[in-house]
Amino acid sequence: MILQSNPKANFLAHEAEIRSAIARALESGWYILGGEVAAFEKEFAAFLGARHVVGVGNGTDAIALALRACDVGPGDAVITVSHTAVATVAAIELTGASPVLVDVEPETFTMDVNCLEEAIRESVSKKLRLKAIVPVHLYGHPADMAAIIEIARRHGLRVIEDCAQAHGSAIGGRICGTWGDAAAFSFYPTKNLGALGDGGAVATNDPALAERVALLREYGWKNRISHCAGLNSRLDEVQSAVLRVKLKYLSVENARRREIAKLYDILLSAKKFRLPKSKPGIDHVFHQYVIRTMQRDNLKSFLEKRGIATAIHYPVPVHMQPAYQSRLFMPKPGLPQTENAARDILSLPMHPQLADEEVRQVAEAMQNFPGSDV
Repeated sequence: MILQSNPKANFLAHEAEIRSAIARALESGWYILGGEVAAFEKEFAAFLGARHVVGVGNGTDAIALALRACDVGPGDAVITVSHTAVATVAAIELTGASPVLVDVEPETFTMDVNCLEEAIRESVSKKLRLKAIVPVHLYGHPADMAAIIEIARRHGLRVIEDCAQAHGSAIGGRICGTWGDAAAFSFYPTKNLGALGDGGAVATNDPALAERVALLREYGWKNRISHCAGLNSRLDEVQSAVLRVKLKYLSVENARRREIAKLYDILLSAKKFRLPKSKPGIDHVFHQYVIRTMQRDNLKSFLEKRGIATAIHYPVPVHMQPAYQSRLFMPKPGLPQTENAARDILSLPMHPQLADEEVRQVAEAMQNFPGSDV
């Protein structure tokens, strides 16, 4: 079976170092917010080129805490996209704010800046109290941060980057996570930088924001006295030790993902499937390799019968899911590109331990797929 993702293979690739790091953390006798967390925060900040990183419990909390540190709360509104993991929208609602959803570009699946301008105009006309924008760097391809930042600054809005799928991606050499006021990362096991459990972090160049997130992640404590209403969302020592090992290999493994993507590009017929494209000046880290085909469901079944696992990221847009349907604000004309994407996207096997021969097997099976062209 060729797996769509394989976090176990990634663990096995670094098993000796990971086991040694875990043993070091266990033997220290300090398991929450100790030396391993502090070291990882420093090392990840250096990797990003950010001044501060604050480890938290997971990626959802990272978005929520970054927004709260920017004074986003009940009665406010935050713009994001619907073509994303539901965690992005859930995190906004965790602050008490209301999500405003905009459409995505059909090629990159990231926030359409033209729709962003319209969303701001409509939100203002409806007297929504806009506070922030959360662009999502989806599948490893960055959103158009230069344009988003320019729009945000004109309207006095904060920008929190959702970098859950973009560890190491960059725009013109500048790494994602350093463009906005703050950035949220997830270290879920399948991410480009994945822990062996849950984990997350907030990155920022603003020392005041970093201090605020550090307070909020642990009850708002200073000397065990709460100075603001926080919560319990702490990256633990064991996961930090694991992440310190994996961080050393992130750039090499991102390069391997790009090699796999290039091989897919060569082997697959662009006439039969719409292949992912990168904008100029972008360092894509291919968290996913996502194709488009009107025969998506048939192709998925065809490949599964041949021992090839695929996935759909994401099958139903957030605004169409039962928990959110009919209650989230979307400016006119709605989200046609988002809804179109949900019908025809398919994520092929993609992880750094995927062998070239496995990529060839996937491509050969796809070329033998009897479905009609896109």
